[in-house]
Amino acid sequence: MSDVAPAPASDHFLMFAIGPKLDYAARLRALDESARISVICRPEHLARITESGNYLRVVAVRQDAPMREVVALARTIHELLPVTRITTFWEHDQDRAAAVGAALGVATHSPETVSLVQDKHAMRERLRQVGVEDTAAARVYGEADLLAFGESAGYPFIVKPAAGTASFGVTLVHSPEEAAAAYRTATGDFPGISRLGVLAEQYHSGPQYSVEAFSETGEHVVVAITRKYSDPENMVELGHVLPAPLDAGAQEAIGGHVRHVLDALGVEFGPTHTEIVLTADGPRVIETHLRVGGDEIFELTKDAVGVDMIDFQTRQTFGDKVLPDIRAILESGRAPRCEAIWYTAPRAHGTFIGPADGAPESPDADVLVLLAPGSELRGHGSFARVARARATAPTAAEAVDRARSTVNGLSFLFRVSPSEQSTV
Repeated sequence: MSDVAPAPASDHFLMFAIGPKLDYAARLRALDESARISVICRPEHLARITESGNYLRVVAVRQDAPMREVVALARTIHELLPVTRITTFWEHDQDRAAAVGAALGVATHSPETVSLVQDKHAMRERLRQVGVEDTAAARVYGEADLLAFGESAGYPFIVKPAAGTASFGVTLVHSPEEAAAAYRTATGDFPGISRLGVLAEQYHSGPQYSVEAFSETGEHVVVAITRKYSDPENMVELGHVLPAPLDAGAQEAIGGHVRHVLDALGVEFGPTHTEIVLTADGPRVIETHLRVGGDEIFELTKDAVGVDMIDFQTRQTFGDKVLPDIRAILESGRAPRCEAIWYTAPRAHGTFIGPADGAPESPDADVLVLLAPGSELRGHGSFARVARARATAPTAAEAVDRARSTVNGLSFLFRVSPSEQSTV
């Protein structure tokens, strides 16, 4: 038996955060059932822990804990069993993953890249330094700073948290009179968002898109371009369709610009979701993320073009080279298929009771109610959306029409308490 090679040791994954909806541990185990998984997450993520993970350990660390504490805990885990892979499938705690990777010498996104992606002002500065874009932007600390920015950059302009997601705290400011309210909105408490201050930035006019891309050893492949439709006041996204109806020239311009952005930010691997405005002067970036697109965009991508970005991210986490397979799918000549999603986001405040006509159904689209009865509707951010419809069609226009008309035909009940009113 001396000529029998010993079985290779299974990987020990240190996973940061637990993303919504998907059982990432189960996906890792589907590729290697012997994979061992430890988790460092925030206490509020504990409810997402699934039994299928069969984790070695789960360590909950509050969001505001100093990074040295997170690194010290990771070193302890590493001493118990050497960590061979670090992964995070969502954007929460990517800064922790990067710091631990640097400390343990385990490959992951660099701390600099994560910082540039998560701090929107730092991203703007880097893109300006390397000549990719010159979008006007500034950190602001009060109404006076916003008024000064409006004087120099012009109106309208965007005000938002410097770190954020899901359109929380975003306002389009049209005049000086709106500055104070916009600053208060951007400084609110939002779930999972680090406080990096408030950013004012130039507003770019034009249709919005997002680029779903995948990177490997610094090479970036555009998987799909999504047309996005947003509320013009708070920028909450109301609908998406992909592949976006674009000619070859526009596709190349958008894809090429995103590649330059990812290069400038030092993105080396994994999925990215980059939001773009196609202005009269060419593409301009809104923001980018080191993850797949939310709002089910990664599922629309899988159904429309056949690329399961979570599956490829999982494979890449094991060290597989995945870009050849992604390219093969994109070049396979699939029949045209467009996927659309549309949301209803009423401008209302109150307690959600439920659909007015019972469980909604439609022959043209898949309908899902997003709020549970008893939920409070606050009227801001992506989580203020009540329901969505998903539809498939041969063209983007048909898919959008099916999804939009379906969700706009729904009715809902809310309980609204009258506010105390003064009298004269």
